[in-house]
Formats: sequence, structure tokens, C-alpha cells
Amino acid sequence: MTETDARPPARVALFTSCMGDLAAGGPARATVEVLEAMGCTVELPRGQTCCGQPALNSGHPAEARALLGRWLRIFAPYDAVVTPSGSCAAYLHHHLTRLREPSAAQRELVSRTYEFSQFVMAYGTDLRLRLSGSVTYHDSCHMARTLGERRTPRQLLLRIEGLKVREMTGCDTCCGFGGTFAAKFPEVSVAMADTKLDAAAASGADWLVSADPGCLLHLSGRARKAGPPVRTRHLAEVVRDALVPAEVPA
Repeated sequence: MTETDARPPARVALFTSCMGDLAAGGPARATVEVLEAMGCTVELPRGQTCCGQPALNSGHPAEARALLGRWLRIFAPYDAVVTPSGSCAAYLHHHLTRLREPSAAQRELVSRTYEFSQFVMAYGTDLRLRLSGSVTYHDSCHMARTLGERRTPRQLLLRIEGLKVREMTGCDTCCGFGGTFAAKFPEVSVAMADTKLDAAAASGADWLVSADPGCLLHLSGRARKAGPPVRTRHLAEVVRDALVPAEVPA
């Protein structure tokens, strides 16, 4: 996705993701605030459920296919769909044709489904952003490798006046969350989280930022329990906090 001068789609649906709905609502709320600052009308479809990624990762493609079908029906009416979960965006784009034989309309729907930073970089040219401090960015596995998106989160962070971006060692190394992986292999998962937290602390940044709530929930929990004193923040929350109110004409 590249930044354009195009006006953002008028009617935008927020896909919260399971994590945003059940365990980490902050990124979803921040996403709404940023999109509204861009002039979008944001709707939250009441019937939305899981997109099916956990089922597929656990070896249940039939259940994943059914959930994906429900997702396609619920979000079909909207001009664009935005999610604060890079992992969910990756799943939708990568697995649509692997799980189903989609219609042209379903393909088009997924093509207008964006991870948060992709949408803001494509349509948020008028946003004024300012925030002091420093961040280091963690590339979540699915967003970086499956969606193939590493650029737009950094571009968005670099647009924030006064914010310094410090790259950490192993920025694209898995944090150990992996959805069900953390539950099935907790010892390995914790060791991977410790490696990531040590790298974030060594960067000297004030905040460890990512575009995936699952990674951040995993890392923040480990940091509170036994890791280095690293503070985590979702990308959407950083951008929301950086919003400069539009000037009101005299």
C-alpha cells in the first residue's frame, strides 16, 4: 500500500478480531478514533465473529472455511474493512482461495480489507501527527511473512513528528505467541518472549510497538511477570495519541 491523495472510503467496517473483542479492546477503540479523524464513518457489524484463523491453525479446515464464509457475508456491504490485527488481515488475504472458491465479489471484498497501517498510509495524508518519545517496532510473523507487510507500519511511525524509531535486533523474530503455539509449548514460548523483550530493552526505546494485539498481549504479560521493564503499545494507540486536532477556522 502507498500513500495517496484519494479520499478515504466513506463507509468503513471495523473488524475487531477475537483478541480485540475478548482480551485487548484498546487497539480497536484507537482504530476507530483514528479513522474518524480521517473523516470515515466507522461501523461495527454486530454479527461479526472469528475469521477462522485459530481453527485452521489447529487443524480444522472445515470449521475455518465455515467461519470465513460467515465473515464474507457480514462484511460484504462495506466500502472498506479495517482491522488492527495484522495476523487476521494476513489470514484473509492469504487463505481466501485456499479454503474456498471465492466469487469475484468475495475476492474484491478481501482486496479492500486493510491492516490498520495500510489504510492510514493509503488514505490518511491529511492527518497531523506529533508525539515525543521513542519506539521500537516488532514485526509479527503473519503480517511480515504472510501479508508481506513490513513497510507501512514504519512509514506511519516515521510520519509522527517528534517520535524516534529505534530498530531492535531481531525485529522480525517470532515473539513466541503464535496463537495456539503459546498454549501448546509454553516453555518455548516464554523463552522466545524473553529474547524479544531483551532486544526491545537493549534498543533503548520507550515503547515496544506492534500491529498485532496477540503479540503485545503475550509480551506485556511476560514483561509484567518476569521480564525486563518493557512497555508495550499497539500501533493504532500510538497514532491515536499522536493526533493533532484540526484547527478550527476563526
